[in-house]
Amino acid sequence: MRETVVAMAPSGGLTTAVCAALGVSRSCVHRHRTRRDAPATVARRRPRPPRALDPQERQAVLDLLRGPRFVDLAPTEVYATLLDEGVYHCSIRTMYRLLADHGEVRERRDQLRHPVYQKPELLAQAPNQVWSWDITKLMGPMKWSYYYLYVILDIFSRRVVGWCVADAESATLFKVLFDDAIAKQAIMPGQLTLHADRGGPMKAKATALLLADLGVTKSHSRPHTSNDNPFSEAHFKTLKYQPEFPKRFGCIEDARAFCRDFFIWYNQDHHHAGIGLMTPDQVHYGQADAVHAARQETLDRVFRSNPERFVRKRPEPPAKPIEAWINPPKKPEFIQV
Repeated sequence: MRETVVAMAPSGGLTTAVCAALGVSRSCVHRHRTRRDAPATVARRRPRPPRALDPQERQAVLDLLRGPRFVDLAPTEVYATLLDEGVYHCSIRTMYRLLADHGEVRERRDQLRHPVYQKPELLAQAPNQVWSWDITKLMGPMKWSYYYLYVILDIFSRRVVGWCVADAESATLFKVLFDDAIAKQAIMPGQLTLHADRGGPMKAKATALLLADLGVTKSHSRPHTSNDNPFSEAHFKTLKYQPEFPKRFGCIEDARAFCRDFFIWYNQDHHHAGIGLMTPDQVHYGQADAVHAARQETLDRVFRSNPERFVRKRPEPPAKPIEAWINPPKKPEFIQV
């Protein structure tokens, strides 16, 4: 608005009328006009205040602050000490300003720095290559009572390969569960990567030693990054969004009975959208090719009977699972020249 008035209003009495009509201060208009008409070569520098320290005095204060006596003290301490001795050089604020001008105002103590956690990038192209595990709470009969559900999930087939319900979170309980899952799946050393978040049992020394003894590679999510463990998180959502899932369990046996029925249904009957609407057991035990071929044969038969119902292309079943990623790497962007 001020620039518009400056352009519209010539120097003279008309400026008052224009400013009054547009609601702009005359002083602002004159100031902008002066800046506009000033020669471009004139450098506009703030004049040095007459009360400012001269260069020799500034250097003397800096030498004092950098000296062995005061190098480890804050300017407030230096100011008070010198004042008690009957010496005054400058204010506390000026001391800080001089130090800041030379980049010498900083935290002197060693501060804890959080490490830079690497984003996990895990690929599974077949069952029993990458497992994910986590623990979730199940509400008990009392207000503050909980049961803890341990679940080990194969990220390629989405099959639950091990689970248990306990009344505590413990690396010892996980050891028993994991040993049983390893034996049932006949996992060989160097074959498996186990991914988890950074909960207590997941980072426990007992868990690390167990995985090292079994030749299992461990992987952890970044702190406060639930997307780094997506398969376990999505599985727990499927569990807790079941219509039969109760708000509270009467006892630990009730929780175990519910989970037993749920995992049988999940592994054997649940058609998972992430694996081509197949069941986890079908993918885990190598039946995906046969199921996909049978579905394609059914759709081909339907197409031959009623081709007019399929306008764009021949019907195809959902694609077979080929790979499963935790944090797939970003594809490089190609710049067209």
